[in-house]
Amino acid sequence: MIRLYTYFRSSAAYRVRIALNLKGIDFQAVPVHLVRNGGEHKSADYLALNPQGLVPALETDGQVLTQSLAILEYLDETHPDPALLPADPLGRARVRAIAQAIACDIHPINNLRVLQYLGGTLGLDQAAKDDWYRHWVETGLQAVEAMLAADRRTGVFCHGDQPGLADCCLVPQVFNARRFNCDLTALPTIMRIAERCEQIDAFNQAAPAQQPDFE
Repeated sequence: MIRLYTYFRSSAAYRVRIALNLKGIDFQAVPVHLVRNGGEHKSADYLALNPQGLVPALETDGQVLTQSLAILEYLDETHPDPALLPADPLGRARVRAIAQAIACDIHPINNLRVLQYLGGTLGLDQAAKDDWYRHWVETGLQAVEAMLAADRRTGVFCHGDQPGLADCCLVPQVFNARRFNCDLTALPTIMRIAERCEQIDAFNQAAPAQQPDFE
């Protein structure tokens, strides 16, 4: 049984939950609370699994995989149907670029540890932290919107008419953007795709509210 170390509100873990569901892979969710008791991800036991102290981590075949995009590609290589990446090299490069624009450019500067540093070490109040979050998320998503809207390869989903790697990254980021009341009015393509994804069981079952550690 695959074990996924996860936190219900983690965008990165959310991506992996979506992919596991899309591929119909059974897994055991192991909640790692990022806030309680100073953060369970900082415990010695968890750091022994993942020295970065981040979620997700995926345990399979006696190995522990980390970093959500690496895990997604591993799942696609070991469980190729349905594919998360298109068959052609140019298509794969495009999908990876969209995914990385979200997972590598938008998400890292707005995740929990950054927000905690802004408030704790730098002394920003909640309003300032929210402004930081909204600025970078809105700026990043506007760029993704342009990438999607300008390319004829965008279909029902980010690339064509089947959900894939980019959609696994997009939906969690939209969830968090809504949570922080970001302005999404200038993102019609993103919102159309996200709303279509949210009609699919694999996405719904991966949503934070459906997780065993939801609170």
